[in-house]
Amino acid sequence: MANGIPVSVILEATVLPYTYGLNGVNVAEDNLSSKGLFTSIALVFLVILIIRLVQMGVAHLRHLTSMGETSSGVEKYWSQDDGSYWSAVKRDLLYAPLGKKRHNREIQLSTAINVGTIPSRFDTLLLSLYFTSNVVYTLLLDYWVLDKAAIWAEIRGRTGHLSVINAVMVIVFAGRNNPLISLFGPSFDTFNLFHRWGGRIVIIEAVVHTIAWGINEHAAKGWDGINAAFATSSFIQFGLIGTAALLIMLFQSPSAIRHAFYETFLHFHQALAFLALLGIFYHAKLGLLPQLPYVIAIICIWSYDRLLRWARLFYRNVSLRHGLTKITVEALPGDACRVTCFLPRPWSYNPGMHAYIYLPAVSLWMSHPFSIAWSSTRGRHPADEKLPTSTADFALPSRPCNTLSFVIAKRSGMTASLYSLAAATPSRTLHLSGLVEGPYGPAHSLHSYGTVLLFAGGAGITHQLGHVRALLAAYAAGTTAARRITLVWTVRAAEQLEWVRPWMDDILAMPGRREALHVLLFITKPNEARAVRSASERVKMFPGRPKPQWLVEEAWRKRVGAMTVGVCGPGAFADDVRAAVRGVERGGVVDFWEEAFTW
Repeated sequence: MANGIPVSVILEATVLPYTYGLNGVNVAEDNLSSKGLFTSIALVFLVILIIRLVQMGVAHLRHLTSMGETSSGVEKYWSQDDGSYWSAVKRDLLYAPLGKKRHNREIQLSTAINVGTIPSRFDTLLLSLYFTSNVVYTLLLDYWVLDKAAIWAEIRGRTGHLSVINAVMVIVFAGRNNPLISLFGPSFDTFNLFHRWGGRIVIIEAVVHTIAWGINEHAAKGWDGINAAFATSSFIQFGLIGTAALLIMLFQSPSAIRHAFYETFLHFHQALAFLALLGIFYHAKLGLLPQLPYVIAIICIWSYDRLLRWARLFYRNVSLRHGLTKITVEALPGDACRVTCFLPRPWSYNPGMHAYIYLPAVSLWMSHPFSIAWSSTRGRHPADEKLPTSTADFALPSRPCNTLSFVIAKRSGMTASLYSLAAATPSRTLHLSGLVEGPYGPAHSLHSYGTVLLFAGGAGITHQLGHVRALLAAYAAGTTAARRITLVWTVRAAEQLEWVRPWMDDILAMPGRREALHVLLFITKPNEARAVRSASERVKMFPGRPKPQWLVEEAWRKRVGAMTVGVCGPGAFADDVRAAVRGVERGGVVDFWEEAFTW
């Protein structure tokens, strides 16, 4: 009792106003915090963009001065890096793993439990700055206010505001038509990493937002008040739906679950994201909250991406004149499928890009990304080829058909089902209807480098074939600086070489191949080591595993002009290549890039 008034009545009268709407919420400071967050992110992006534009300018100048027949002086000039500082930045920050070596090698608690990979040093720095800035902006409160309820109300407003603001960026990072990919050139893996960690920040802030409301509600009315709010207030109910959906996403999305049950995870992830967005939208609308325009912006971004994807799917795969996309799946030795898509419209793509394949007969409406291995123009789809039935049929021209080809290794889920269906047919060939969406990914041009060293492990060869093909075509035309192109491919068994044999035969028949290209094939588990024989001096086969450090150092010693090293393969293999490149970053121009599809 205080002056004859029960304490509960006093608390209800003084605390209750801070449990609803904008009471106690510092809207002006919330807006400043979001502006500060956007500004800091924009500054980071600006710095990265400036560096990228400078690199692109240097690469273009290097390309112009080095293509065709050039003097040894020009090549030597571009092979040297006068700025040792930039070499140190690449070696110790941009290309460096967080620790000593491990980056994309997956952390496995057992053969069945995979807990993901470790971010690079640069990615960790950016994520740390991002997380720290959110903590700082959350804690910039009016501590001079002595009323504890007012402080909790301000925390409620700040965390709710920042959660919605960060959700905008999470949706942008999740989109396939993300303009930042072509602008900044990061890999698929990098944006996926920031999408995941941004999502975790959104969830943490949403949970703190809910807890801050609950503390004041409990102080005012106790647990009965909280239960009553859940039962009677639509505003609170929709907020709870949003927070609950986000929390379920957090517990449903660890790497072990994503990898073990990917298709199931993705269905639930998308459904929960929709439910969370629905709850947040009505929570903001019913409460007349200033965050409603940001929620609408999220819906617009998501809708734009979806509409663009549907439009692209329709345009790429449907033609009134030439029909629909048809797909042939060949089950190959070594547990892989060669998938050839016969497209009704012409496609163009840059080496290293990927596309999403829809196979309704295998995975309903699900799509999966795969690197584009090859493209060509050929005759009719095999299923359409038939003997002529009349003299008029002889006059019908065979319509050229643009094709995109992929190699899909058998793992689990959709890839295992696809391989099993194709292998079960008498011809080990399956004809399906499907859709192809893309192409996506940054365009990595390697034409400004005199020395190109490409590593591939298993199905990672698909990412490198396009680069080799483009470089050899430009070499024959005199429009590339490349003089030494080395492709290193490692497979478990010799039979896996069949995956790309038709395309490799085309590459080996290209003009200039003998002068510019070396192919090194490593069979890690041959049936008999003596059976592994080299086809020629330019195409060599070896039993066992390659030694990336020796290969990189050898290419470094014999380099012509600037040098680039790329890798696409298993995480441990990619980490070995990364470590080897960092070892030669000492005063010369050597750039490194890696392509990985981690989830």
